[in-house]
Amino acid sequence: MNTKKILLLLQFSILCTISSFAQLKMPQASPPAKINQLAGLTQFQLEYSRPSMKGRKVFGDLVPFGAVWRTGANAASTIEFDTEVKFEGQSVAPGKYAIYTIPEKDKWAVILSKNTELWGSIGYTDKDDVVRVTVPSKKLKIPVETFEIRFVDIQDNRAKLALAWEKTQVEVKIEMEVDPIVMKQIKEQVIDGSPSNPGLYFQAATYYFNNDKDLDQALKWATQVVESDEKYWNVHLKAKIEQKLGLKEDARESAMRSMALAKEANNPDYVTLNEKLLKTIK
Repeated sequence: MNTKKILLLLQFSILCTISSFAQLKMPQASPPAKINQLAGLTQFQLEYSRPSMKGRKVFGDLVPFGAVWRTGANAASTIEFDTEVKFEGQSVAPGKYAIYTIPEKDKWAVILSKNTELWGSIGYTDKDDVVRVTVPSKKLKIPVETFEIRFVDIQDNRAKLALAWEKTQVEVKIEMEVDPIVMKQIKEQVIDGSPSNPGLYFQAATYYFNNDKDLDQALKWATQVVESDEKYWNVHLKAKIEQKLGLKEDARESAMRSMALAKEANNPDYVTLNEKLLKTIK
């Protein structure tokens, strides 16, 4: 092998070595995002990339109407959850799914697909659909420059998945089962059990109070908690239950006691809460 060929081979080898190690660190056109959200008893995780408008017309142009869209950029956007949910009323088992959409002028199809390995929508087939729902789109007054997927209107047993870009937003209702799970725990650990931890009675009484369950039972639990662990938050809960039961004098006495304990503990928040509660006890 002559000298020229040897030099060429050496140069090629050096270039290959450099290219395998050296990379320029540059901003990504559509940076990735990851969102972890607890809603009720369900843990959700979203992963997607976020393209920006950058002066472009999006829907009906960059994103054609009537075509399957990857719902973001780069790899397919995904959603994962660890309990069964209802997606616009349709049951979906826990797992990880790709999110695809078909935007139209006044409505979108929102799809959960079991195939999470595609690059965007390349290779998408409706045979992999787990659920497909149609939801109305609404016009936004203020444009959203960078595409976003987020959870909104989060409550104990439901939330909405919102997708927004340009001046368009769609929302998908997600429902999670909560009450049967919590009530099963209360029965096993509190009603049928004899917990030594007063915190369990506090949790059970709080759940009954917040969800309009048996308030007489809630008061019994709250009283047990106060008798074994008289803290201002425990006494405040007892006062709220007593008020809801119409036991005005008992509620007033409990609220005053809770406020005194809160002052001793230098907790102005609970002082304020008890002051507000006392104003409503008439």
